[in-house]
Amino acid sequence: MNYCAFLRGVNVNGTRMKMAEVCQVFERSGLQNVSYVLATGNILFSSESNPPDLKKILEEKLSKHFNYEAFLFLKSENQLTEIVNKNPFKSDENLHHYVFISDESMGIILTENFSKCLKSFNEKGFLIDGVFYWQVEKGNTLDSEFGKILGKKAFKEMLTSRNINTLEKIILKFKPI
Repeated sequence: MNYCAFLRGVNVNGTRMKMAEVCQVFERSGLQNVSYVLATGNILFSSESNPPDLKKILEEKLSKHFNYEAFLFLKSENQLTEIVNKNPFKSDENLHHYVFISDESMGIILTENFSKCLKSFNEKGFLIDGVFYWQVEKGNTLDSEFGKILGKKAFKEMLTSRNINTLEKIILKFKPI
């Protein structure tokens, strides 16, 4: 089965990782067809192991190799395709579209927090099948009230986000695997 591991906290706060080196850790863990998309911690691979075991092994190996507390989320190729297909937003060059990758309970928490925030122009958020999608004007991500909430340590430790364009690139990269 094809997967993407979404690493949290890559190349921020002093945690520097070269994606080629991260891929080597995955390969030494017995995974096949290892590659990456962008330098933001999106590692593609194939494995027949079950996701909870993969997550545990990879977090342990990455933590040891890079001397930091690794945390990642795994999504299968099918899950990612479904997430992209359910994106409620139309493409617009003036807007960012983010997807939050976490467990389902975190989607509910994000929705609750978003509903309490003042919204900027064109800012919207939707929870669809446990996945939270956020639209915000370019240049306003960190200045929006919701963006400031997302910057809090409690949230950073329970989720990671990706622009929908990144997820589309990941799906395209799966095809040759």
